[in-house]
Amino acid sequence: MPVTIYDVAREAKVSMATVSRVINGTAVVKEDTKKRVLEAIAKLGYRPNAVARGLASKRTRTIGVIVPDVSAAFVAEMVRGIEDIANMYDYNILLVNSDAQVDREVGLIGTMWEKQVDGILYMTNVLTSREIDAFEEAQIPVVLCATEDPERRIPSVNIDNYRSGRDAVNFLLQKGCRRIGFITMDEGYSVVADRRLQGAQNRMRGQELHVIRTGRGRYETSLPVIRAYFEEHDLDGVVAASDELGLAAIHAVQDMGKSVPEDVKVIAFDNTRLAVMVRPEMTVIAQPMYDFGAVSMRLLTKLLQDEPVDNYTVILQHNIVERAST
Repeated sequence: MPVTIYDVAREAKVSMATVSRVINGTAVVKEDTKKRVLEAIAKLGYRPNAVARGLASKRTRTIGVIVPDVSAAFVAEMVRGIEDIANMYDYNILLVNSDAQVDREVGLIGTMWEKQVDGILYMTNVLTSREIDAFEEAQIPVVLCATEDPERRIPSVNIDNYRSGRDAVNFLLQKGCRRIGFITMDEGYSVVADRRLQGAQNRMRGQELHVIRTGRGRYETSLPVIRAYFEEHDLDGVVAASDELGLAAIHAVQDMGKSVPEDVKVIAFDNTRLAVMVRPEMTVIAQPMYDFGAVSMRLLTKLLQDEPVDNYTVILQHNIVERAST
C-alpha cells in the first residue's frame, strides 16, 4: 500500500496537520519538528499529492466510504443507501475496501485526509484506539455505519445488537427449541457479533447455550466446523451471526441426513439475498441495510452543514422475518 500522510505523521510523531504545514509552508513550524517531518518523508519515500495540496481548506463535495469488503451483499446494499442520499445532497463518494485489516484501515484514513474528503463514513469489525487516534488527527467529520463504538465517541448508526441476540434466541424458545447453539466468529473478531452473543446468553440464563466459533465466519471454512459440532451435539435450534453462517448451518444439517426445520430450526442475521436463495429459505433477524447507509449519510450531511443533530447515536429497528427454516 502506498505511503500516506498518516504514515509520515506516525514516523515523525506529529499530527497530520503538522505534516501538511511543513509540506505546504502554510504556517511556522519549529525547526526541530520540521526536520523530523522532512526526515520521515525522505525515509518513507512519501510523495505529497499535488492535487490535495492545491485543495487545502476547500470543500471537495466528496465523501470517503471505508468498508471491510465491497463485495459483501450487506455492504453493497448499505452503499446503495449512501449513494442515493449523497446524490440528493450533491456529494460524490470515494469507496475503498479495507479487508478488515487495521493497518490498512488506518492508512486509508490518512489517504482520505490527503484527498481532502469532506467527511468519512466508516464500517469495520472492531473499532480500535489506532483508528480513533487517526480520526482525531485528521479532524474530519466521521459517522460509523453498522459499527459499534462502546464508548460512543463517534456518531453512529446501528441496530440494538444486544437486544437482537436476545430476540433471536427468544424466537427459537417460543418455537419449542431447548438445545440451542449460537454460530459466530472468533471472539474479538466482530464487536457486533460479540454483542449479539451476549444478548443471546442473557436470554438463555440458567440454560446452556452452545457457542460454535468459526474463525472469520466464511462459509467454506465454517461448514466443516459446524458439521463436526453437530455430529457431537444434538441441537434442535441454532442462531447464526450472519446469513453466510446460516447457510453453512443448513447445509451441515442436510449433510448429516437431517432436515431443517424438522430436526433443527435455523435463524440467521442480516436478510441478504442468501436468505432466500437457500432451501429452505431462512428465517432472519432483518437489518435495515439500505437505511444504515442512507441514515448515516444524512447524519454526516448534518454535521457538514452545521444542522441541528438530535441524536449522535442512532438506533434503527430490526425485525424478524419468518421463513421456512423455522
